[in-house]
This record gives sequence, C-alpha cells and structure tokens, in this order.
Amino acid sequence: MAKRLSLMLIRNILYLPYVFINLLRYAVSETISEEKKYKLIRLIGTRGCHKGNVAVHGYGIENLPADSGYLMYPNHQGLFDVMGLVYLNPTPFGVVIKKEAYNIFLLRKLIQTMGGLFMDREDPKQGLQVINEMAKQVKEGRNFLIFPEGTRSKNGNRLGEFKSGSFKAATKAKCPIVPIAIIDSYLPFDTNSIQKVDVQIHILPPILYEEYQGMKTSEIAAMVKERIEKVIAENEHNFDNGN
Repeated sequence: MAKRLSLMLIRNILYLPYVFINLLRYAVSETISEEKKYKLIRLIGTRGCHKGNVAVHGYGIENLPADSGYLMYPNHQGLFDVMGLVYLNPTPFGVVIKKEAYNIFLLRKLIQTMGGLFMDREDPKQGLQVINEMAKQVKEGRNFLIFPEGTRSKNGNRLGEFKSGSFKAATKAKCPIVPIAIIDSYLPFDTNSIQKVDVQIHILPPILYEEYQGMKTSEIAAMVKERIEKVIAENEHNFDNGN
C-alpha cells in the first residue's frame, strides 16, 4: 500500500493543502450539504485513481436506482474498494466500516465527511445499533454501502462468507438491494507495486423489496453472493494485470 499511496500523494502534492483543510472542516460540519461534501470525496477518489495508475472500469451504472434510499452490497477485496466505488458512483453515499478505522486520523475524517458509521464487529449490541441507524437513514433517503463479508476476503477474487446480519438493514428499510461485483480491487493497495492495474466494478440490477420480502436474511445473503460470484467468474480474466 505504501508505494502506491505515496505515488498518489506526490502526484497530487499541489492539491493536498486544499483537500486537507476542507476535509477537516467538512468532517465536523452540520451545515455543509451532503452533495458538497461528496464532491470533495469524489475529487480525492478521482485524482487518487488517475495519479495512482489505477484504471477503474465501471459497468452497469444505469442499474443504480434513480431515487436515493438504497443499500449497496459489494464483495470486499481490499483497501481500494471504497475509493473505486466513490470514483464510479456520482450519487452521495455513506459507508459502514469497522471501528478500528476510527483510530486512523485521515481515514476517520474521510468516513465522517461521507456520513459513514463505525461498527464494532465484536459487540453485537453496538452492531445492531449501527444496522438500525443505517436503516433509519436509508428510509430517510440516504444511500449506504456495507460489506456483507465484514472484512477483506484476502483471497483475491474469491469471496468469503456473506454474513446475514448485514442484510437486516435492508429488510428494516424495505429498500432496493444493489449487489456489486468487484474484481482485482486488492491489487492497488494490497500489493507492493505502482504498476498500472485495472479494477472492475460491476453494478448488478437492484433487488427490489418485493423480490426478497419474506425471505430469511440468510437466504438473501446467499442470493446476493451467488449473483456476485457469477459475474466475477464471467469477467475476472477481462484484463491481464500481469497474470
């Protein structure tokens, strides 16, 4: 991670003061609009990708619901995942991330600027509070991203277990579920290289509440995982990436 992150920072050196100052201000502001905050986040994501030798190939953007108030469920490959999705998605969204990230100053400010939530995976009670808060905000018209694996798979394009608890937010909010298949997103930050890499992000057709109403969360998790695995299997060799 250190090499590519350093490359991104060096090539964006003239923007760093502007970004840093505004990030500190936006993270704690309750008056700056979500759209304005997300514009800054997208600037960071876009310049990071362009200057960091990462080509993000997005597919299915048209599958994102026209109306806000939906939940995105991507597989989780690496530290680049959120940046890639920010680069691709023009609509503001929050993200649920593990509480350990709170201790990393800049990462904390980024998540706070996005209106994200920090989850303690070891505390079921706090985790349920986060799920309830996310569902509440989605009902109010916000969009959120949560990784159903809970942590990085650390196994390339192979998926880990999809935890059913993450889908409780969708059943509570009765909102569209947007499955997202991420391919080769572990390469930018989880390998010690600054060579150009291609990352694929496939946004699948949303699953409307009417389609999963009455299903157990374990059944929803299995359905979403199956759809993502199918897309990954069909597309993971689209780019060489040195393989």
